[in-house]
Amino acid sequence: MKTIGLIGGLSWVSTEKYYRLINQGIYQQSQGKHFSAKIIMCSVDCNEILNVAGFRWQDNWGSAETVILNAASTLERTNNIDIMLICSNTAHVVASVVVQHCQTQLLHIVDVTASAIKKYHLKKVALLGTKPTMEKDFYLSKLRKEYDLEVVVPELQDRNIIHHIIESELVHDKINPISKQKYIQIIHKLIEQGIEGVILGCTEIGLLIQQQDIAIPVFDTTELHAQAAVDFALS
Repeated sequence: MKTIGLIGGLSWVSTEKYYRLINQGIYQQSQGKHFSAKIIMCSVDCNEILNVAGFRWQDNWGSAETVILNAASTLERTNNIDIMLICSNTAHVVASVVVQHCQTQLLHIVDVTASAIKKYHLKKVALLGTKPTMEKDFYLSKLRKEYDLEVVVPELQDRNIIHHIIESELVHDKINPISKQKYIQIIHKLIEQGIEGVILGCTEIGLLIQQQDIAIPVFDTTELHAQAAVDFALS
């Protein structure tokens, strides 16, 4: 079995989900044997990134880049990982820098998500996530240019609501039924605009929204990313 390197702590809530999903996947595919995933994790202090860039929405990613690169380098120094995952959608803003500086293959969350969308033969999808994920080019451009997808994001007021719920609730492991209804209402507005699927482009949104809540395909990036890691580890 191959060894998975995780850059976690972004937030600890979704990192916990990654660990559980990967181990569940390995166990389920081991046909009853007591297998568990070979994982090496470097968990960073999320606050070091959020205060300088991500949730505070300043266009300054230097410190975030340093934190994540240091984590990637720590994993590589173990000389024992076969693939690396950044356990966050927003933190993929520095994914290209990680690829440039590291020898280990990075399993990119957008590649995994886009591949899943393509299996459904969809053309127009919505993207929900933090404001950087919904507004900066690193995520949207990859989906549009590399995968020829028409990607729409909610209007500004709705983007602010989505972001606020992530920042003030989900990363603190708080699940609020009222917030869930706000997300569903936003998605319904996007369905009226003709979207065929919705990307849960923040690793915590899947704690709030599941497939049974929405009539069109829902792409939980955390679940897709974790399953891709399982498939790689067992390949």
